Amino acid sequence: MVIINELQSLLMKRWQFWVGLLISVLFIWLAIRGLRLDEFWGSVSQANYIWLLPGVAVYFLGVWVRAWRWHYLLGPIKKISTRTMFSITTIGYMGNNIYPARAGEVLRAVILKRKEGVPVSAAMATIIVERIFDGVVMLAFVFVNLPELAKLTGASGFVGNIQQVAVIGMGVFLGALAVFLLAAMFPQLTARIGLWFIYRLVPINLQDKIIGIMNKFLEGLAALRSPFNVLMVFFTSVIIWLLETGKYWFVMQAFPFEVSFFALMLMNGIVNLATTIPSAPGYIGTFDAPGIAVLTAFGVNKATAAGYTLVLHIALWLPITVLGAYYLAREGVKWSDSLRTETENI
Repeated sequence: MVIINELQSLLMKRWQFWVGLLISVLFIWLAIRGLRLDEFWGSVSQANYIWLLPGVAVYFLGVWVRAWRWHYLLGPIKKISTRTMFSITTIGYMGNNIYPARAGEVLRAVILKRKEGVPVSAAMATIIVERIFDGVVMLAFVFVNLPELAKLTGASGFVGNIQQVAVIGMGVFLGALAVFLLAAMFPQLTARIGLWFIYRLVPINLQDKIIGIMNKFLEGLAALRSPFNVLMVFFTSVIIWLLETGKYWFVMQAFPFEVSFFALMLMNGIVNLATTIPSAPGYIGTFDAPGIAVLTAFGVNKATAAGYTLVLHIALWLPITVLGAYYLAREGVKWSDSLRTETENI
């Protein structure tokens, strides 16, 4: 495949890729240490995979809601149908799954510009807002289960103080949300502050370009000027992550264990926070080790937990990646030098 071949040659030149790969190897080691491979393969081979079908269906429903949320955030800039946004959203998922450093986020902004003429800076503003709301909701999933976090100890394979990380993370995401809300509500004041920094810190030959990017970025925050819009974005974010947790529940039915839906919410929140750590493409290791640790903390046999987490990871990765690649091909877009340059130089 042309995209994959060109990507491989690009990755060999990027130190970030190798750092991510090393981190993934570390997390894989954490995931498999003490694992009995015969029990693991027995768990995988005996799973009832018919349950993946409703799981995938629920997941794609969540992706559709995510596309609607993005369509909603972009509304003040340009009205674009949710159907169009769905295809671009899946392209972004595909990019995140096979390219390093969440390049899919920038890729979908670039595709949106090519397809609908929306400035990349404005699209990126809405994407960052999405991620902030996602972070708040994921941390809310963790806090709902705060008493259960005491189970996540070194004995379960989880490294670090997740309670402290959750508190710090919530502070960071809420702080970022507050900054974006204030920037949206007071765009002229924000622009003046931005100009003050630009004129003092940015070389003269780059100032006009940076000012243009800043202005378009602020335009992308227009949807946050309405309290109703903010509530709708938060509400849809909750729905998105509940639907994704629904997929966790359906996949669980394929395996001989049962934990509560709230435990799966906790797992969902923790593994998605862990995938923000740099890793090899596809979140290899950073998804798996925390997921196994959460389940073993709830009393699930490690081999079963590892089998479930592997199948869940593949079920989350493969269908959306294939669909995103299909939509990218249907758009007639290739990972060419021009697209690569456009993506890297945002």
